[in-house]
Amino acid sequence: MWVLLAIAVVVVGFALRINSMLVVTAAGIVAGLIGGLSPVKILNAFGDGFAGSRSVTVFIVTLPVIGLIERYGLQHQARKLISKLAVVTTGRLLAVYLLIRQGTAALGLTSIGGPAQAVRPLIHPMAAGAAERRYGKLPDKVQEKIKAFAASADTVGLFFGEDIFVAIGSILLITGFVDATYGLHLEAIDIAVWAIPTGICALLIHGTRLLLLDRKLDKLAGELKAEKETAR
Repeated sequence: MWVLLAIAVVVVGFALRINSMLVVTAAGIVAGLIGGLSPVKILNAFGDGFAGSRSVTVFIVTLPVIGLIERYGLQHQARKLISKLAVVTTGRLLAVYLLIRQGTAALGLTSIGGPAQAVRPLIHPMAAGAAERRYGKLPDKVQEKIKAFAASADTVGLFFGEDIFVAIGSILLITGFVDATYGLHLEAIDIAVWAIPTGICALLIHGTRLLLLDRKLDKLAGELKAEKETAR
């Protein structure tokens, strides 16, 4: 029961907005100490976990790639291209990306998009370019909102799309845990099928929020314009 204090460390740390890596590390150390592990064993546990996860070092490969494509102007070209398409708005662009991200994740292609691979170098610059075509130069407040919605389109699409794919790790974890703990026999295909209604609801709900983003940007642009006129 005392091991649950580690959760309190996570909650307090996030509430105080401390660096997430430090919070999680501190929570792991607290859990280990309460569980009776020595400092050496705790360190070994961290090392084994790091070495056993291949995905931990993926960022080492992606960072140089992102740096190169940004160095040679991919963001600028994406922003310039989207600014020429009058029919494309920020909300519509992000809604289409949500559909593509969720559809590819449902087919097991979870690595096609992502914050580093797609959102930062392509999706956000294109969404910002569509907004700049309509409103001109954007203040930081609006830029941050567009950035947040771009990231949410990727996250929601992946989260609710990947569970539809029968061989994804989360489904196999659920079936393995339930079978071993409760003695039930779950088929991965059944969980994947039941994830379809949830995925459709997520697509409709968040897709609507993304389409309504254009109205929010119109409102923000109007408020900022009124503030400028008042200041004059």
